[in-house]
Amino acid sequence: SHSCCPAPLCRGRALPAPPPGSACTVGRPLRWASSFSQPGPTESDPSEGQVFLSESCVKRLLEITEGSEFLRLQVEGGGCSGFQYKFSLDTVINPDDRQGQRGGARVVVDVDSFAFVKGSMVDFSQELIRSSFQVVSNPQAEKGCSCGTSFSVKF
Repeated sequence: SHSCCPAPLCRGRALPAPPPGSACTVGRPLRWASSFSQPGPTESDPSEGQVFLSESCVKRLLEITEGSEFLRLQVEGGGCSGFQYKFSLDTVINPDDRQGQRGGARVVVDVDSFAFVKGSMVDFSQELIRSSFQVVSNPQAEKGCSCGTSFSVKF
């Protein structure tokens, strides 16, 4: 009979867990991030509870947004340092969103992502080869990558 190699029968049943940083974590929103934030109001430090907008960010947002549009900032798993920033234009504000505004321009961050970016500044960087929104001087980030889109978190 077939007693020589029964191993193939087990294949496809229990797959080993993927290594951290593998492709299947990319693009999945972080739903557990809120457990990192401190319980209760943290209004004691004014810079703690908001996101700032640089002048170039405000200028660019006023050029590209229309009506009720604003810039949405999300933090997702992935990127070369573990987490990455994702920017998009949006018009729908959810009940638990946090907002930063300056000069008529608005940046909105969902509460889970906010734990990773509070106290940081959103900037619009124009370079020779590309222009993009970036998060700069993020007090929650330990180290970023040179492309400015991903970071790792201080624990």
